[in-house]
Amino acid sequence: MIRRLRWKFILINLLLVGLVLTVVFALLLSSNARRLADQGTAALHMALNRGDDELPPRFEIGSPPEQDGMDRDRNASMVPVFSVTMEDGQVTSINDGGHVDVSEETAAQAAQEAMDSEQDSGVLADLGLRFLMEEKPDGTIRIAFADLSWERSTLRNLFLTCLLIWLLAMAAFFFVSLFLASLALRPVEKAWKQQRQFVADASHELKTPLTVILANTGIVLAHPSDTVESQSKWLSYTQEEARQMKGLVEDLLFLAKSDSARLPTHPTQVDLSQLVQGCLLPFEPVAFEAGVALESHIDPELTLTGDEGQLRRLVRILLDNAVKYAGPPNPEVRITLTRQQDKLRLSVHNTGAPIPAEHLPHLFERFYRADAARDRAQGGYGLGLAIAKSITETHRGRISVTSTPDSGTTFAVRLPRR
Repeated sequence: MIRRLRWKFILINLLLVGLVLTVVFALLLSSNARRLADQGTAALHMALNRGDDELPPRFEIGSPPEQDGMDRDRNASMVPVFSVTMEDGQVTSINDGGHVDVSEETAAQAAQEAMDSEQDSGVLADLGLRFLMEEKPDGTIRIAFADLSWERSTLRNLFLTCLLIWLLAMAAFFFVSLFLASLALRPVEKAWKQQRQFVADASHELKTPLTVILANTGIVLAHPSDTVESQSKWLSYTQEEARQMKGLVEDLLFLAKSDSARLPTHPTQVDLSQLVQGCLLPFEPVAFEAGVALESHIDPELTLTGDEGQLRRLVRILLDNAVKYAGPPNPEVRITLTRQQDKLRLSVHNTGAPIPAEHLPHLFERFYRADAARDRAQGGYGLGLAIAKSITETHRGRISVTSTPDSGTTFAVRLPRR
């Protein structure tokens, strides 16, 4: 899918750029064709205004156009042009302007075709001439002819130049589009891979409790005459697996809503100091049972604007994670809440074996576990830190982790007060 999307992106870009270049070059060619036609027409008018033996005007090189007349006349004088005078249907004189070689037969044929066209101006395609006809008061007819080959040659060269530029521009933009497509689709490709991995991991995690539930219900159904009391062990196992699966589905739904920006929030003024202190109370017996020393340093009356339920869940996730993985020789968890300028900093530190450096960038990914052995045996699915990151980002904060052999592991959350 990503490959098709990349090529579609490139083709659309090339189509748009090619269309724009085509329109620009078409306008350029049409404007130049019009300019050359006007230049040829001006040369015809100049030829008609000259006498039979009069030569074209001479222009001084380097003088401004205003001293020599119209700049248009200067350009028109460079057009190959000749004129003929006709009386009673016969060519009586030919004025070649001193720089055009034309035979009497060609001049007569051009004059006859111009007369046969019954038009005052036009183009003789077979002879490659543009003509302009004028009838004098004495009954004579003067016809001026301009050579079209220079117009066609100029337009042909301009067309070939535009075509070459168009091809080079399209080739260059193809590579630019290829680079931009790779750059623009990199986040999409990463999200697509994460989604596929997410679906695969979710299916795997759901498969385990479903397998246990089906096995337990199969055992119960295999003894239909037994009492509920005699089958209570299998029923309790089934209930426990269903409860864990319910928690997993709720976590998945939370992350899905967060991804689609549909996560419901109820922002209020929250006393984070009291909230963190309240979250510590349920963990004191858990930490005591695990032999973990639980310490805290919470500055009083630190408030922020946010969703109280989500912030409470964030603190519980970090505390639960710290208590689970606090290690010897002196297991300890320390939670700190302080104010740093316009932000509040919440840190949860635990002692024990450090997290390897190669795992740190992936800790907040869904279903990721630094230690594969720490999975369902400790009641986790690898979604807690992903949810913590989602809650932090919902509140426009940042979450980070550091882990060293000397100081242990610390998760730090920085939240703006507003």
